[in-house]
Amino acid sequence: MSEIELRARNFLSVLRHCQHLQITVESADQSGLVLRLPYSEQIVGNPVTGVIHGGAITTLMDTCCGISTVCYLPEFEICPTLDLRIDYMHPAEPGKPIFGFAECYRVTPTVIFTRGVAYQDDREQPIAHVVGTFMRMGKAVDQAELGKQIDQGEA
Repeated sequence: MSEIELRARNFLSVLRHCQHLQITVESADQSGLVLRLPYSEQIVGNPVTGVIHGGAITTLMDTCCGISTVCYLPEFEICPTLDLRIDYMHPAEPGKPIFGFAECYRVTPTVIFTRGVAYQDDREQPIAHVVGTFMRMGKAVDQAELGKQIDQGEA
C-alpha cells in the first residue's frame, strides 16, 4: 500500500459519519482518489424505487473531494470545504454500490480546487459531476498532532 493510500485510509477512518455509511477507500495515488459507498436500505431516499438519497451521495463526494487533497499535498493539512457543487445526471441503480472519484486540479497558497464524478459501473457514465473548493489552513501548530496521527494511522 502506498503512503498516499495509507494517509487517505487513515483520514477516512477518523470521520465517524463515513464509518456509519461504511465508505471505504478503493484507491488513492497522485492522480486522485476513489471511494466506495455500499448500497444499504438505511440510505434509501425513496422506498418505492430503492434509490439512494442524494444526501448520501453528497456526503460521499464532499468526502472524496476533501480527502483527495492528501493525494496532492506533501503533508497533511486540514482543508475545510468552501464550496461544493454537484450536478446530478440520473439516479443510481438500486442495489449497487456507488463510487466517487476526485482529483485536485489546481492548488494555490489559500485554496485547493477539486473535481470528480460519482458513478456505478463506468466512470464515463456518471451519476453526478462535482466541483469543490477547499480552504488551505496550513500546517498550524494545533493541527500538527492530528496530522501526525493521520499520517501514522493512530487517529
